[in-house]
Amino acid sequence: MAQTRPARIAVFDSGVGGLTVLAAIHRALPNLDLRFLGDTARLPYGTKSAHTVERYALQAAQSLLADGAVDGLVVACNTVSSCALPALRARFDVEVLGVIEPGAAAAVAATRSGHVGVIGTERTVASGAYAQAVAALDPRVTVHARATPLLVSLAEEGWFDHPATDATLRAYLQPWLADPGVRQIDTLVLGCTHYPVFALALSRVLGDLLERPVRLVDSAEPIARQLGQRFAGAQGRGVVELFATDSLERFERVGGLFFPMAHAQVALVDL
Repeated sequence: MAQTRPARIAVFDSGVGGLTVLAAIHRALPNLDLRFLGDTARLPYGTKSAHTVERYALQAAQSLLADGAVDGLVVACNTVSSCALPALRARFDVEVLGVIEPGAAAAVAATRSGHVGVIGTERTVASGAYAQAVAALDPRVTVHARATPLLVSLAEEGWFDHPATDATLRAYLQPWLADPGVRQIDTLVLGCTHYPVFALALSRVLGDLLERPVRLVDSAEPIARQLGQRFAGAQGRGVVELFATDSLERFERVGGLFFPMAHAQVALVDL
């Protein structure tokens, strides 16, 4: 791909969870320039209306893309991906990738029982976006979804492997898994980019409740592979810019648990 300037990918999330996606992209394409925005002043998005989420997403994308020096936008937020991708694609003349389709494809490829679980925010679950994406790939696969909004706050607190996290997971999952259909899941989609940090806790709690392992799926690696193919041979400088809309001290402290901050440029931005 011919470039007149360094290739750059922009990544957007409502908080720091999208840094899990940024980290996977950075591993796959270490020479690409990356720009990340976490809208930490207005999180969580998952409890807000679809109209508000769309408005926030357009403002964030405008901030990231204003200088025209971006080759692709990754929406590293399941809530935004579930309800604002059409508006983003209509407004901006740049390739916009969401996280739901890659996660759905990975789940369909992984399941053997034909029953896939999804945990996510209230807005993501209410949208039915994963069920639609899975049905488009394989209508024989059944999707069982459960809203688990408190996990976002636990992730932002850095409580990845904490007694409160196990207790919260049990409170969400035990009554859900009492349903005979749900108990058939062999694959669980982490339908929020904050959730991969709970992989150990989820495996432990699910193992106790189901007495068998469940494969965990998130969108970070599929997105990174997709971009790796799309931008193979593209050259950047490996510069990573991180922006937050509130409390840089907290953003660096908590975000550092998701992505190495040492060599990144960190700044506050007002949307």
